[in-house]
Formats: sequence, C-alpha cells, structure tokens
Amino acid sequence: MQGFYSDHFVLPLPPGHRFPMPKYRLLRDAIERELPQVRLTVAQPASDGELALAHAPAYVDDVSQGRLSAAQQREIGFPWSVAMVERSRRSVGATIQAARTALAEGVAGNLAGGTHHAYADRGSGYCVFNDIAVAARLMQAEWHRTRRALLRVAVIDLDVHQGNGTAAIFRDDPTVYTLSLHGAKNFPFRKEASDLDVELPDGTGDAAYLEALDAALDRLWSAHTGALPGLVFYLAGADAHEHDRLGRLKLSAAGLAERDRRVFAACRERGVPVALAMGGGYGQRIEETVALQLATWREAAASHAAWATARLALAS
Repeated sequence: MQGFYSDHFVLPLPPGHRFPMPKYRLLRDAIERELPQVRLTVAQPASDGELALAHAPAYVDDVSQGRLSAAQQREIGFPWSVAMVERSRRSVGATIQAARTALAEGVAGNLAGGTHHAYADRGSGYCVFNDIAVAARLMQAEWHRTRRALLRVAVIDLDVHQGNGTAAIFRDDPTVYTLSLHGAKNFPFRKEASDLDVELPDGTGDAAYLEALDAALDRLWSAHTGALPGLVFYLAGADAHEHDRLGRLKLSAAGLAERDRRVFAACRERGVPVALAMGGGYGQRIEETVALQLATWREAAASHAAWATARLALAS
C-alpha cells in the first residue's frame, strides 16, 4: 500500500497554539515502525491550475502571495507563512497522488489531508485548500481525458465536524455525492447541506454510531443503483474518539477501528477504490491520537491486501 506525506513542512505556530502539528510526523514514524507494508512517499505540491479546479484563482493567488487579511488568517486559524503555503499545497498533492494510486491499486492514503472546511474562495477551521475537492475534480478530468467516460465520486466524511466546505463546493454537482456523519452541536455551527447529513447528539457511543453509519452507507449505495461511484474519498477523523478535546462523541478505540473496517469492507465488496485522508484528531494526549490514526492505517493496509488477493485470484 502507498501513503503520501508532507509532515516535514512544519508551520511556525505561536506558543500555546492548540493545533497538534507534531502528530503528522509521529504518525509517519509509527507507520514506518509498525506497518512495513506501507510504502511512504513525499507528496508533490498541487499546482495553481490543479487548485483552481475547486478554488477561486484569486483566492489561490492571495494565499500564495501572502495577501490574506488578518481576518482571513483568523478564520483559517494559522498565521500566513511560506511554510503554510507549501504544506497546504503538498497536503492537496498527497491526496491527488493517493487518489491516482487508489484507482490503480484499490486503496491508498494521505497521512494528513481531509481539509474539508475550506470553501472555494476562503479557508476555515485549520483548512487552507480543500484537498478532497481538488483531487476529486482532477481525477474526474483525468478519467474523462483517458477513458472518455464519467467518473462518479463519493465522499464519506466521518470527521466529527461537518464537511461544510466540501458540501458547498459540490452543492450543485450531481457527479459527486457528499456524505457527512458528524456531531450535531459541533463546529461548524452553521452547516452546509451535503447530499446526506447525519447529525449525532453529544455523547453518542459505539453502538449508536455504527448503526447510524450502516444506515448512511446503505443510503449512499441506494443513491447509486444505476452506477456505483468509481472512487470514494474516505475522511477518517480520529476526533470522534471519547477522549478528543473537540469531539463531544464517545467512540472507543475499538469502535473507531470497527468504523474504519466497515467503510473499507463496504467499498471493497462493491469494487470501489478508496483514497484515505486523516482529518481531525485532538486528543488530550497526542500519542493517543496517533495510535488511533495508526489503527486506521492498519485497516487500510488490510483492505489493500484483500484487493491484491482478489486480483490474483481473478488473474489465475
């Protein structure tokens, strides 16, 4: 399985900033140590043209040239810096590379990404560019160019916060189905309309969560009875965990692992490739967040192996 990373571009955040920037390098270290079957590669940066598939060119230019206002930087949650621009471009690039690889191999992932609060013309909630939106549009363009066919895409967003930017970008696009399962009373407090929004009350635990997930996946597949999606972007936020500082839900580590297992299995059983992005994770202990994300990668690697086994069986 292939994974793409950009953690060596570190944002110079002020002391006391609550964004857990070190988690990305810690996750890469953990994967290298415990999942040798995952091949890790440095992500390439997304170009202006690629970013413009989902973002207003003027916004891309303002980010690149350091022309974001103080208010825009506050909404994003990061001060502008050259490193912020480079990391944001490479985080999008990692999801682009993961999507291309998933289409070829069944499963691939970005060790970061899931920046679903970024709108076409502005960033928000620690999200500068929307990696999933850019990658979805680019994969559709490349698919059409090489195969002269439509690539339908689905986004399964299981971050605890609603994917408002993604929903807004694809609001009028019937070729991209957006599913968001999130905390009802959590950020963003003004939600956008996804194709399917499932709002969960504070304190939701494993059993209720998994029941809601199964029903949501059933609705996703039912919406595609004519033609299944050709690619799923799976945003596997660790912030639904019971110890997350920003989550407000009560999933156990075992519950999160089962969540991941069900998503990968549901897609694999239907022959739908999955590009993984990590989304949020703000545990009281950063080591716990990293362990949860490592467990997601363990499930992804197992699904990739199952794809490979199935291909070998077909070939023989």
